Amino acid sequence: MHTPEPGGTAWRTSSYSTNNGACVEVGWREPSTLVRDSKAPNSGMLTVPRAAWRAFLAAAAR
Repeated sequence: MHTPEPGGTAWRTSSYSTNNGACVEVGWREPSTLVRDSKAPNSGMLTVPRAAWRAFLAAAAR
């Protein structure tokens, strides 16, 4: 699911997420990947360098 935001960031939740809101959302804003809590989207976000995000995804896929 994509949730556009006025600032231009389109937030995405995993296709494995349920509709109960207990998941994280990921957005992209160059040069970083953004991660936030879907239950509290206005409570801040993590900003992760793109290379670190790719490394995280590679490790999680193992």
